[in-house]
Amino acid sequence: MPQAGPPPLPSLTRAEGRLIDCYLEVVDLLGRINPARGGHTYSGLRAAQALVGRATALRDALTLMHDRGESEFHRETLARALRALDGERRAGRVTVPPGKES
Repeated sequence: MPQAGPPPLPSLTRAEGRLIDCYLEVVDLLGRINPARGGHTYSGLRAAQALVGRATALRDALTLMHDRGESEFHRETLARALRALDGERRAGRVTVPPGKES
């Protein structure tokens, strides 16, 4: 029987979990700011204001990992975590949508 819902989240260190959470928060905010996706200037402004704090949290998560001697990402594990948290769809909101063919 096929699995219902998202795939299970892989085991992450607390620092890796914080990195993924902060990264996705930044991606979500950038998606709200993306002028090619429409929306209102006020919601874009609010997202841009929040981006400063979320980018700082992302920097802090990366600093913690670096200070702890974590010099490389566990790419496959972190990619699985991003997929489990709908990262592909969320990151897609940052891109420019395809143009309409004439």
